Order: sequence, then structure tokens, then C-alpha cells
Amino acid sequence: MFYPEKGKKYVRIRKNHRNYQEEMLKKRWIKTAVILVIVVALVGAGVFFRVPQKLATAAVNVYGQLQSGKKVTKKEPKAATEPEQEEVVEEPEEEVIEPATLIFTGDVELSTYVQANYDASGIDGVTSAALRKELKAADIAAVNNEFAFSERGTAADKQYTFRVAPHYVSALNELGIDVAGLANNHSLDYGQDALLDTIQTLNDAGIDNTGAGNSMDEAARLVVKEIDGIRYGFLACSRVIPYASWDVRNVQPGLFTCYDPSELIARTQAAKEQCDYLFVLVHWGIEHTTQLEAYQSQIGQAVIDAGADAVIGAHPHVLQGIEYYNGKPIFYSLGNFIFNQDIDQTAIVKVTADPEAGLSFSLIPAYARNATTRLASETEAAGYDKTEEILNTLRELSPNVEIDENGNMSER
Repeated sequence: MFYPEKGKKYVRIRKNHRNYQEEMLKKRWIKTAVILVIVVALVGAGVFFRVPQKLATAAVNVYGQLQSGKKVTKKEPKAATEPEQEEVVEEPEEEVIEPATLIFTGDVELSTYVQANYDASGIDGVTSAALRKELKAADIAAVNNEFAFSERGTAADKQYTFRVAPHYVSALNELGIDVAGLANNHSLDYGQDALLDTIQTLNDAGIDNTGAGNSMDEAARLVVKEIDGIRYGFLACSRVIPYASWDVRNVQPGLFTCYDPSELIARTQAAKEQCDYLFVLVHWGIEHTTQLEAYQSQIGQAVIDAGADAVIGAHPHVLQGIEYYNGKPIFYSLGNFIFNQDIDQTAIVKVTADPEAGLSFSLIPAYARNATTRLASETEAAGYDKTEEILNTLRELSPNVEIDENGNMSER
């Protein structure tokens, strides 16, 4: 080995004359200096050029190993089939809320014909399986309950009185009914005891009800059903009662009425503050006619102005028109849904509540033969598909409503 000395030529020194201790000390100092220069350079590069921290750390580790006298070995790269696993932070999935569906039907009265079918064939004697599937698929189904669930009381002095034994409430459960309106001209057919039995029977069956009670607050109570954090409200009121004494203001228990609509308007405004969507069921109009009474439009529009998202009418027992008012629908009458032996035309309102798009409305046409209600598309009882016939009836009665071949509604 050669070592330069100033002013001298290179001289070969024999091995036995070497000072090994001095040579090793010099080598160590040289290595230390080189490593320090490398470490300083890498750290500086990391500061100014954002060199990955792992590289600087590796250099420091090498330096430490050299200082400790350990052998530094090169780390073999992993095989191509075993890529280095990076830590993956999973972001929480955004919750997707599916649209909710609500169903509203026309008048329901479990007549002796319907009861006989139910006794003989169960719920299949009341509605077809296809129609029942539509009802039960809805998140909320609401009806106008136009009779008393009771075995007590004396019939009122009027042409038609409706009373049904309480055990038949199972039919409503099997249909998937969630909400019942009691504000109509038959809930008190057998007196106050029968009305209380009706409220108790529905409560025991888990069916929320509104429109009747022991006070104004009870009769006008808001039913609220919540789905995925969205609150849906229901009120029921009647503009048709046979005796003024049926009004809850005059007798308790009694019915919530709207001959003077001011209380209904006030209750609607208050209810809207407690729910996201509000549906008001109103019993009104003249039986067996498609002609509207002036007050139907007046009350319907006032209720919409007060905050209702839709008005569902009942009582005429036949289909009446639909009106869009300020972008919201008023269904003046859906006809009879379950009633006597034959129902030529009825319609079910299906509401789809989309978290992004809001409410949309469609119609499901139906009819009844031999006291069994079916979809209009079921031909075995009528002999033909009645869908277009029923939709055409509603188109003719609803001048500002567009109804497509699938029953979907929009404002014209």
C-alpha cells in the first residue's frame, strides 16, 4: 500500500514494518467522515427537496451500524408477486336512503258481503294477492275507516248505519294498514261507546288513527310516522256529518269537523311544523256524483296553503277529479275501495318520497267483483283489463293533471 508524503517520492514499505493500529484508526476516521458527509447531504436534500424520510433514516441507520462494527447488508427486494402492502384507510361509506312509499285508498267498509268472504276465504276473499302485494309493499298505508268496530250501541236514526265486530280488525292488519281516518259520517252510527270501542280496537291492533276523540286535541291529533329520519304526518277532518251533535265541540267523544275550516287551517299549520310531509284526509262532497261542491276546492286549496303536501278526499263513493294547486295535488274522491259487492272504478294513490327529488304521485286503478277488490289489470273477474278505462275517467275529470299509461302524475 502507498502513502504520499510531501516532498518525497513514493516508497514501498514492507508488511512487517506496518503500523496496523495506526492504519485502522485512519480508516475509521475516513469512513466516519464520508458517512457524515452523506448523512448531512441526505438530510439537507430532505429539507429542500422533500426526499422521503425513509431514505434519510436508512442512512443514519447505516452510520450507526458502521460505528458499532456491524456488517451492513443490502436488503433484497420482495418478489414481484408480493408487493409491499400499504396501509389503507377506509373511508366510511355514504349512507344511501331509499325512497319511502305511502299508499292512500278510498272508503273502506267491511260490509256483510266482505265479512262473508273473509269468513269463507280469509283475506283472499277481500282483496286479490296482487293488490295486497301493492299495499303491503308500502312503508305506510292509510284508509278512511267508514264504520264502527264495536258490538255495543244503538243505531242512529239514519238510512245507512255501519258496525263491524272488533275481531274483523285482523283484515286491516293483513292488508298492511297503518293509519285510519275516523272523521266521517259513520263513525258514530252506533253512538259514543261504539266510537270509543273503534278507537280502542284500532289502537290494540297497532293502527294509528285520527279524526275522533274525547276532546278537540284528541280528535285533531297529528299522527306521525317516521321513516329513515323523515317524519310523515296525517290529519283527518269531516265536512259531512248527519247531526251537529257529532262534532267534538258539542259532544265528547266526537269528530273533528271543518264546516268552519279555520280550526283545520290552524291545525294544519301547527302540524306542518312537526313533520316533513303532511297529508290531510277530508270527508266531503255529495255522494254518487263527479261534480265538485264549491267548498271542496276552497277547503282543499286553503289546506294546501296552510302547509299540507296533499289532500285526500272521501265520501262521494265514486271517482272525482284531481287538481294540482301550487304544485301539490288534491284528490277529491278515490271512490270506494272495499265496500259492497261491486265497485266499478276506484284508484289507489301511491306516493314516492325521494330524499333528493321530493314527492311524486301515481295512481293504481282497481275494481271489485263479488266483494273482492282487484287490480284493474286483473281480467278474470271483469273479463278485460280496466286500467286504461279508469285512467281515462280520471283524465277527463282532472283538466290540469297529466296521467301517463303507468298512472304517473304530473301537473299540466
